[in-house]
Amino acid sequence: MTVSRRAAVLGHPVAHSLSPALHTAAYDALGLDGWRYSAIDTTVEQLPALVRGLDAGWAGLSVTMPLKQAIIDLMDHVDPLARAVGAVNTVLVGTAQHGVSLTGTNTDVYGLVAALREGFVAQGRGPEATAASAVVLGGGATASSTLAALGELGCTAPRVLVRSLGRTGALQEAAARMGVSPRFEVLDATASLRVLQDADVVVSTMPAYAADPVAAALGARGATPSGVLLDVVYDPRPTALSRAWATAGGVVVGGERMLLHQAVEQVRLMTGRPAPVAAMDAALAGELAAPAA
Repeated sequence: MTVSRRAAVLGHPVAHSLSPALHTAAYDALGLDGWRYSAIDTTVEQLPALVRGLDAGWAGLSVTMPLKQAIIDLMDHVDPLARAVGAVNTVLVGTAQHGVSLTGTNTDVYGLVAALREGFVAQGRGPEATAASAVVLGGGATASSTLAALGELGCTAPRVLVRSLGRTGALQEAAARMGVSPRFEVLDATASLRVLQDADVVVSTMPAYAADPVAAALGARGATPSGVLLDVVYDPRPTALSRAWATAGGVVVGGERMLLHQAVEQVRLMTGRPAPVAAMDAALAGELAAPAA
């Protein structure tokens, strides 16, 4: 008997999301014929009603911006990592005596660690390498997950470069909960180059195009980065920062690798089965190679 389950990615905007392709490929490879995954454009204001409407036919939700923080208070349970990070990107729907029970978790940290380990392999250092020093660009929800990921990789005192120190309150609170001690500084495209090129790891969590001034400074100043850059943006791909970093001789990991690995962990959590990584990776490559609509 075929069991039908639903899952979806929520966000605003969300039409560009590659998550449906990744999860659908996983369901096909696992033989889950009755499972369906969709994208639902959802604003913060619409979120409570949608969450209240979930029933036992749902397996889970993927959650993207701007909902990762707003959804926390709508959960019945939040796992310790997601609570510490202050961001939920995955909702698991379970059964309860009077309906369903919703558990919020975070697979972004898993995705970041796995993607950075790919960068370590590309450097020839091996997947178990650690990061002695790191820089984070940006101070939003993904930056919080990045601090947790860097902690797993051995760096508990990264530098965080932001455009406005006055908007880092939530990130500083998350850092305190996680027991990490980042150093916050104002991002200056030129003055920050030395910090960037000397770091073992640089993670840009800035929105599309926001890091372009840094990319321009890299090219103009002849910087020679020695570490791995992970730019979480995958649309456009590659970003100007990624191109400049690679041109200068640094190792680049695209944001699509984080997307893949966080989805791999979501599939495992939602289905209870090991995710078919190769099938999901092939689906991702196919989507990225397809002409823009």
